[in-house]
Amino acid sequence: MTKWAASLIRISNHEVETLQKRLAEITERRMAAEMRVTLLDAEAEAEAKNAEGDPSAGWYMIGYREGSKRRRADMLVQIEQCQQEEAGARDALSEAFENLKKYEHVAEQAKILAAKKMNAFEAAQMDELSIRRAAVGGR
Repeated sequence: MTKWAASLIRISNHEVETLQKRLAEITERRMAAEMRVTLLDAEAEAEAKNAEGDPSAGWYMIGYREGSKRRRADMLVQIEQCQQEEAGARDALSEAFENLKKYEHVAEQAKILAAKKMNAFEAAQMDELSIRRAAVGGR
């Protein structure tokens, strides 16, 4: 394999690995945000059950529910942003992987071509050797 092909493949591998790490981080952030939404919903439900037994808690529940709705909306926006970022990262990773495979294919073809040239050169040398032997033996 030529130096340029090995370097190109190594750089492309690095790019794929970097994009895989980035995608994993984005997915982790999205999952954490989804978990926070679930916890927020469970917390709101528990707070509502606690407020059922206390008549004075009704006034506090109005503010709590508004705050809970805002936090939930913020989390949903964050999840949406993570999903969009994740889609972009997946596309970039797919493209980088395709490029890596192209480079590997080109390197393999270059290796095959070099082997063919070497075989043709060896065949030409053998032909020349046999012609010389025939010429010397024919005298």
